[in-house]
Amino acid sequence: MQDVNTSSSDFTTILNQAAKSSDRPTTDAMITALQSAEIAARQEKLVIPFESLLGDWRLCFATGASKDKQRGGIKLGRGYYLPKFTPASIAFTRNLASSTGTATNQLSVGGIQVKFTGPCRYPGKKNLLVFDFTQIQFQVFGKTVYQGKIRSGKSSEEDFTQLSIGKLPFFAFFWVGPNGIAARGRGGGLALWVRDELSN
Repeated sequence: MQDVNTSSSDFTTILNQAAKSSDRPTTDAMITALQSAEIAARQEKLVIPFESLLGDWRLCFATGASKDKQRGGIKLGRGYYLPKFTPASIAFTRNLASSTGTATNQLSVGGIQVKFTGPCRYPGKKNLLVFDFTQIQFQVFGKTVYQGKIRSGKSSEEDFTQLSIGKLPFFAFFWVGPNGIAARGRGGGLALWVRDELSN
């Protein structure tokens, strides 16, 4: 896959390095690179096709976020790299000839695996991918010990497509490289995912 972003700025080098190398940039450099990529995407009015987001992605780097009461808006927390031996991953699949699909969020710790799945859609505006997890599964050493519906979610799979973006969690993607994707979540945090096969 080619880099969707056309800019050849330093942030592209840093994000690509983080996505494919064990020689990781510092957390401060990563935060600056992610913010620069987001600004560049906005200025360039970057359009990311749904196809570029499909597949399995391991969470590589993330920041928290909180409300800045003094200045207003969002204040980023300290960024951190996730260890490869505690993989958190996300996957997107697409329904045939559609802007809808399935999102899967998975966390594995030792022999325990927790997986959330549910519908997603990609309206195309501002590179927003909205989703809602409606199913949960627990596995212990590959054996499913629980699987069921999440009834506390904001939507069911039947009415998901009718809900407005403002009522759903989402990722606003702003960078796609050969080995990684980056986005800001609804809570304001930034994240970089890398292709899942790179974690092997």
